[in-house]
Amino acid sequence: MKFAVCNEMFGDEPFAEAWTAARAMGYTGLEIAPFTLWKDSEPFDARAVPSFMRKHVVQVAADAGLEIIGLHWLLAKTEGVYLTSPDSTVRQRTAEYLCALAELCAELGGKVMVLGSPQQRNLLPGVEYSAAEKYAAEVLQSAMPVCKSLGVTIALEPLGPGEGDFLLTAERGIALAQLVNSPYCQLHLDVKAMSSESEPIAEIIRASREWVVHFHANDPNLLGPGMGTVEFAPIIAALREIEYQGWVSLEVFKYEPSPREIARASIEYLRTIEAALT
Repeated sequence: MKFAVCNEMFGDEPFAEAWTAARAMGYTGLEIAPFTLWKDSEPFDARAVPSFMRKHVVQVAADAGLEIIGLHWLLAKTEGVYLTSPDSTVRQRTAEYLCALAELCAELGGKVMVLGSPQQRNLLPGVEYSAAEKYAAEVLQSAMPVCKSLGVTIALEPLGPGEGDFLLTAERGIALAQLVNSPYCQLHLDVKAMSSESEPIAEIIRASREWVVHFHANDPNLLGPGMGTVEFAPIIAALREIEYQGWVSLEVFKYEPSPREIARASIEYLRTIEAALT
């Protein structure tokens, strides 16, 4: 399997040092949170990331031996954008921003953008779920021509009820992707999020086999795989069963004892599971 790591977990550590260390651990892919690239823009706007910084990131990743696979935390730290807004002006602005993110993603060499960002998609007062779903589909459909031209896929990320109230299950993610009706809008699965669903994670993976294009490995305790209660052997087995060809990317939210130790222990655990299944 192809293992990637999300860059924001390394905090303020210089890119070159952190990414070189990640490659030495065995990671071959890098998933980037856009707001980590340029801190002179507040609120963050991906369009403010200058050309020299984009080129620098590409070079540093290449020097470290890592492939930039895409972006996540797409709408985090932004203002004025919202996926499920009833305001058509906001929806248009959000679609335009997703297009700008797709351009950034492609310029960095990425192919996938994970759309989580619950604080920019949760139901607004007076907006029912069905209406919010239609608003989100409209925004995403507007971005599809640019995504297609750049070869960038938006991967919808269901998140658990602890994160919000919109797109809480893989089934709802697939339903939204069906409304968008484009091969450049697919499904992302996250272990922490799936742990809140009623079905076993392996069954969710199997049921999503026609849609899943990206995958986050973590645990409901906010640490890495193997550091909590979730057993990954059935998960890796299910990914193999559906012949998943995408990346398994480490995304954690707690950094103790340290980001490097978590990254090291996580990939060692996943490699052990993979070897045992082989």
